[in-house]
Amino acid sequence: MHDLDQLTLSEISQRLRGQGEPTHDVALDACREAGVLVPFVRMEGAWHLLFIRRPTSNRDYHSGQVAFAGGKHEPEDVDLTATALREAHEEIGIEPQDVQVLGQLSPHHSVSRFRILPVVATVPWPYNLTLSPLEVARAFTIPLAWLAQPQHHEIRYRHLADLPKPLPVVYFEEYDGELLWGATARITLALLSCLR
Repeated sequence: MHDLDQLTLSEISQRLRGQGEPTHDVALDACREAGVLVPFVRMEGAWHLLFIRRPTSNRDYHSGQVAFAGGKHEPEDVDLTATALREAHEEIGIEPQDVQVLGQLSPHHSVSRFRILPVVATVPWPYNLTLSPLEVARAFTIPLAWLAQPQHHEIRYRHLADLPKPLPVVYFEEYDGELLWGATARITLALLSCLR
């Protein structure tokens, strides 16, 4: 396998063009559109991905979960890339002009009935993030090389009330006290598959 930390931005962009089929937690109809920003940042000669953790809230389906900054498409967004950039600005304070978009992954269909477009980009680092306390409890990075090691993730099966069969869900090991799982974990694996 190519050393992921040696990938150039142009190589990342080129590999994103050769991606596969859309991914899904479960095949569902009538999904709402959403966009998320999948930001590469450079730290000490290595690529990291920038994640957020949602605050704990009884009103949020994704309460306390690790995610990429992003959200549902709004009418004023010209496309889902604009959605991802707007949401990243609102949630963690990244200015759209500071983002270099490298490409997109195939859409991911989540169990929460979203068709999520992952917009892969790079952000200068370090960056003075401004977290929206209503939407983000913490922002943190995980090294790409750590994420790529097969021993750091597994499939577990979850039973959901409205589904007849258990659902295969990707779980990573904890990293820096954070648990990456679900749709965000599956998007991360799709990214790694493109880069290999």
